[in-house]
Amino acid sequence: MRALPIHLEAGSDLRASLEHLAASEQSSGFVLSVVGNLSQASFACPGLDQPTVLLGELEIITLQGTLSPQGVHLHLSFSDPGCQVWGGHLEHGSLVLKGADLLVGFLEQGGAQQPTATLHSQARVQVALAEGCAWSRRTERLLQGLAIPYEVVAAGPGPLPQIQIDGQWIGGYNELASLHARGSLQALRHG
Repeated sequence: MRALPIHLEAGSDLRASLEHLAASEQSSGFVLSVVGNLSQASFACPGLDQPTVLLGELEIITLQGTLSPQGVHLHLSFSDPGCQVWGGHLEHGSLVLKGADLLVGFLEQGGAQQPTATLHSQARVQVALAEGCAWSRRTERLLQGLAIPYEVVAAGPGPLPQIQIDGQWIGGYNELASLHARGSLQALRHG
């Protein structure tokens, strides 16, 4: 693993900066450490269709997750001026207040993760997704963050996303998240 220290200036979009870094490095890795603050935090909470946005002097507590040239899957937690802690999936629009210092660990080229979305029928997970749907985006983020290969398929009748594992229909995002919480998705991981 190659560790790379990063400094983000005031006004930088935290997620966009990390997406740009992974694309420019053409490598996969992880956020190892972060210290800094935000003037605005945009994050996805479970069960909500739109990101939550908070303004103020917000101290970053943790930022963890994966980076790759195909995208990022990051979880943010931070505290507001009253020391209330907030958190969720990092979204675009999380802006650095004074500065942020991160340490990112990139995997060596031989150990780089392969893209997890597949276009052939060897994937054990098939998903039907809707463009612009928050639940579809969460489904993809969860699968990508767990390095689970999946195949995007045509939708059947009913609400989206629609998820199948080994040909068995399991439901939507909530059912997938429930399987993850029980540890039932580990056998599907790539590599």
